[in-house]
Amino acid sequence: MRSAFHFEGLVWDWPIAVYLFLIGISAGLVMVAIMLRRGLPEAGEPQSPVMRATLWVAPLSVILGLLILIFHLTRPWAFWKLMFHYSLTSVMSMGVMLFQIYMLTLAAWLAVVFRAPLNALVRRWLPPLLPAVALLERFQRWLRPLEHLMLGLALLLGAYTGFLLSVLTSRPMLNHPVLPALFLFSGLSSGLAVAMLAAARERHARTLHWLHGLEMPILAMEIFLLVAFFAGLWLGDDGKVRAFGAALGGGFWSAWFWWGVVGLGFVAPILARWAIRRRPGLQVAIACGCSLVGVLMLRFYILYAGQMTLA
Repeated sequence: MRSAFHFEGLVWDWPIAVYLFLIGISAGLVMVAIMLRRGLPEAGEPQSPVMRATLWVAPLSVILGLLILIFHLTRPWAFWKLMFHYSLTSVMSMGVMLFQIYMLTLAAWLAVVFRAPLNALVRRWLPPLLPAVALLERFQRWLRPLEHLMLGLALLLGAYTGFLLSVLTSRPMLNHPVLPALFLFSGLSSGLAVAMLAAARERHARTLHWLHGLEMPILAMEIFLLVAFFAGLWLGDDGKVRAFGAALGGGFWSAWFWWGVVGLGFVAPILARWAIRRRPGLQVAIACGCSLVGVLMLRFYILYAGQMTLA
């Protein structure tokens, strides 16, 4: 049976697209939170809605994404072997190593940032652990270097989602040098959308205004990378030209791109900003919701359209 979601040559299907989307949200949200702490320090305090969203969404989206990936594998119960046996020639193995370092660093960074609420929580429910929590105060002076490391790891993780697809070298559309950067900025866009949804709950609009300043540059970079991505296909070898025709030459996935990725992901948020001015909360909800759906649809589009053409 051949259809848009079932065709010969399909290796990775929809759970991988959801996995890539969730990982991008985590990496993007961490990058936005760190930039916010630098650009608007008062908005980076533990009581900030953006930081509270980062506390829960950043680690849980990675955990959920990894669970989807593990149970999608042929032998999910053997996945633990990848956590202890590394191979520098395996993209999957290197990704597991990156996830482990990322999660450990993320836990350390969040623990230092939320050390006061964590101390109060432990004091009330687990008093014997107070000496361990008190050690976090000593790490306060290392917070800035820790954030530098966290930002670098988030950048690597966001780009890794694009590198992961490049292992399918027999698919000309996926074997593309622009793909890691495209996935990095689309992940940053999804992280920004989550941050803005959280910031919309604040009484003061200063945080939301600051985040709005990131919106257009990130959107412009996404569009530029998409144009560069398709230009590379159009001007490439025979396999890439065929991939370009299959992806944008009409059919289900071409319509998916124009109506979903471009229409819903790019145009709809801009129209929402212009049309819904008197109700800021509704404006942010619609614009950010469309942006998140657009990023998810981009992941589906690249994954499926990219596997339709063989080299």
